[in-house]
Amino acid sequence: MKRVLEAKARLIIPTNKGRTGVLYIPADIVKDSSFPFEPNEKVIIKIEGERLIIEKDKEYQE
Repeated sequence: MKRVLEAKARLIIPTNKGRTGVLYIPADIVKDSSFPFEPNEKVIIKIEGERLIIEKDKEYQE
């Protein structure tokens, strides 16, 4: 059975004109050996229904 690590995160969306948001991922998630991303790795973010999906960007993989 696949283990699912779960934690609460925080989404910061500034009220200024640019409105670029920042999603803070808790350290327990990032430090877990099953975390699939490397520091500074480019990712694809998409919305499917009410879900936010984050995937590796295969174009930028070495």
